[in-house]
Amino acid sequence: MLKKLYQNVILKYPRAVLALLIIAILSFGQYATKLEIDASAETLLLENDKDLAFSREVNERFKTSNFLVITYSPNSELLSDESLETIKNLSSDLKKLPLVASIDSILTVPLLLSPPKEIKELVDDVKTLQNSNPDRALVKEEFLTSPLYRANLVSKDFKTSSIIINLKEDKKYHELLAQKDSKSKEFKAHRDERRIIEHQNIEDIRAIMQKYQGSASLFLGGVNMISNDIIGFVESDLLIYGSTLILILIVILWIVFRTVRWVTLPILICTLSVIAITSSLGFFGWEITVISSNFIALQLIITISIVLHLIVRYNELLSKYPKASNHRLILYTILTKATPTFFAIITTIAGFSSLIVSNIKPVINLGWMMSAGIIFSFLIAYIVFPTVLIQFAKLKPKKKRAKNSFSLTQTSADIVKYDRKSIFIVTFIVILFSISGASMLIVENSFINYFKQNTEIYKGMRVIDKELGGTTPLDIVVTFKEEQKVDSTEDDSDEFEDEFSASEDEEQYWFTKEKMDRVMQIHNYLDGLEEIGNTQSLATILKIGKRLNHNKELDGFTLALLYNNLPKKYKDFILSPYISIENSQVRFATRIIDSNDNLRREQLLGKIEHDLAKIINPNEAEFRLTGLMVLYNNMLQSLFDSQIKTLGFVLLIITIMFLILFRSLKIALIALTVNVVPIGIIFGFMGWFQIPLDIMTITIAAIAIGIGVDNTIHYIHRFIEEYNKEHDYMGAVNKSDNSIGYAMYYTSVTIMIGFSILVLSNLVPTIYFGLLTMLVMLTALIADILLLPKLFVLIKPFKR
Repeated sequence: MLKKLYQNVILKYPRAVLALLIIAILSFGQYATKLEIDASAETLLLENDKDLAFSREVNERFKTSNFLVITYSPNSELLSDESLETIKNLSSDLKKLPLVASIDSILTVPLLLSPPKEIKELVDDVKTLQNSNPDRALVKEEFLTSPLYRANLVSKDFKTSSIIINLKEDKKYHELLAQKDSKSKEFKAHRDERRIIEHQNIEDIRAIMQKYQGSASLFLGGVNMISNDIIGFVESDLLIYGSTLILILIVILWIVFRTVRWVTLPILICTLSVIAITSSLGFFGWEITVISSNFIALQLIITISIVLHLIVRYNELLSKYPKASNHRLILYTILTKATPTFFAIITTIAGFSSLIVSNIKPVINLGWMMSAGIIFSFLIAYIVFPTVLIQFAKLKPKKKRAKNSFSLTQTSADIVKYDRKSIFIVTFIVILFSISGASMLIVENSFINYFKQNTEIYKGMRVIDKELGGTTPLDIVVTFKEEQKVDSTEDDSDEFEDEFSASEDEEQYWFTKEKMDRVMQIHNYLDGLEEIGNTQSLATILKIGKRLNHNKELDGFTLALLYNNLPKKYKDFILSPYISIENSQVRFATRIIDSNDNLRREQLLGKIEHDLAKIINPNEAEFRLTGLMVLYNNMLQSLFDSQIKTLGFVLLIITIMFLILFRSLKIALIALTVNVVPIGIIFGFMGWFQIPLDIMTITIAAIAIGIGVDNTIHYIHRFIEEYNKEHDYMGAVNKSDNSIGYAMYYTSVTIMIGFSILVLSNLVPTIYFGLLTMLVMLTALIADILLLPKLFVLIKPFKR
């Protein structure tokens, strides 16, 4: 059937078939311009995570606004006239921006201890550096000693301060999100429009900051900025990967083949396949994330490996049958490579599609988009290669290599022939290395280390992390249980009066000594953890209030006075984010020091859960951890489960493919063993060199085995063909190495060089992905060219 298709259609009407294909791809190509990038925090979260819903509920209840942070390190003293004037002018310029709601800085925050006042007097007249002229020595002391500001608003060395840019709330976005309408066209249209505005806002902020860089060192931080910059990184990576890899492929193809035809034809096929997949992604509205930012590189590498096998086979047939017609050579090339390539493609698809068993949306999407891309590559290569080649004259056969010249393929065959133990000893050492390294593998996600140290994101996060109390938010929400009310036998009039009185003094009665003691106990516990840089809660104001109240604890009446009478703009800063009387809840807002090398997120969360269970009486209150720290950790912990599922799925599919293709359990097990070794190398290397398993490195094993197994299939297919001719194992090794071996070397080296361009990325996980994939492809090549034939010679699985 395949032969008839090529004889009666593709090779009979090559120009028409080629024209139709190119027209279809180019007309569909308009959708490539609609390809979108999503770098929001939501792309790094688990699908259907219950903690995500609770986190959004907490953010809504405690009115935690979206904000950006400028770290401000002046050349002069922080409280000097020059420094304060710079902050004033900078804040004034920032306030003019349309998305900015307000600015908080050392100029605007309430001064509660400069000097200390009675609570009643303080509530009626809150002083700031902006609206008064306090003693700056007292102000400095307050900033350095107040739990509200120390290692939060100002650094411990008093050289750096934060300027908080509170952004206007996007109510429509939250409404659509609350309706679980995040996949609708309306949501995406609004989000995309908002992103353009937010991008311009960040550019405007940076332009304003640039005006003041001479008098201070300024860095910008915040979730919106990170998301904005990552989109820029991804766009840059897509352009660099595509253009640089094309140039690299041109150079490699010329070095290998020294023929214009074997340079232009593969590049044409690669270009058409990239247009096809990007157009499809744009048409179906699939978005590129940090995880899938290397999809163009993957697409080009997979496509070129398919084409290289066709070129090498065509040249081999041309040398063997120099008098055969071009039509016959092309047809025989296609027919002899179709079966192994088809099964190789199926296993590669299995490698990528296994990613869909993950619970992480970007990983799932990468699996789907690359599975589709591989199908495009296969179809386009097997249509364009014959239809273009048939229109050119047959090339002259290349002269055979002199017998005494060096040949890497012949050297490989000689090693297999003459080596007795070395291959197995090295394999055994590799297995030990892999097992021991895998046992040391850690699951971590240091967000700050996702970026190169010369990037704005890294510099800003580093200052915030080290000097201003940490970066990753972790909240603990404690819900106090309602006290049982004693039934009253008084008349209706008394009941009404009691109810009125209780309503009037609800705040006063809520602030009981027992609650405040528990709040203080929890706060002090969290503040004592070395992994936590800063803790803010109701206990913060309790500590300040004690100093204002002559070192006496604040009673319920005084706390209610603060809660009810403190001006709203100050209440929203020091009280509202940490208490909800209506829901009888308090919130402890902590920030984790993300750059702490000893930080183990799962262990830290487990410790906090365990310790708080001892501190909090379950009959009195219940607690729950939330925030980005919890959400990212949930994603991280799913990685181990996903990795097991992914690898299990891939190995199962590959085993089935081997059984179907070779119809031998022995051959299937040998082939499987050969491909398990490179996977082990990955985990061993990551474990020994302390490279964490994260959202990027999770994909390496499945992808690498999917790509690497291609060579195994091609080699075994050719080995069987050669063995069936003379039933000589070493003869089959020699002939296989000197035929298909060339294609294996070319494709593997091309893939390794191709993945090397990922080191140009600004995203460190992408760099790790490139380097580790190069390592596994090198290991897979060595295993296929040495271990695989050695096992065949030793076990002799083929029947005469």
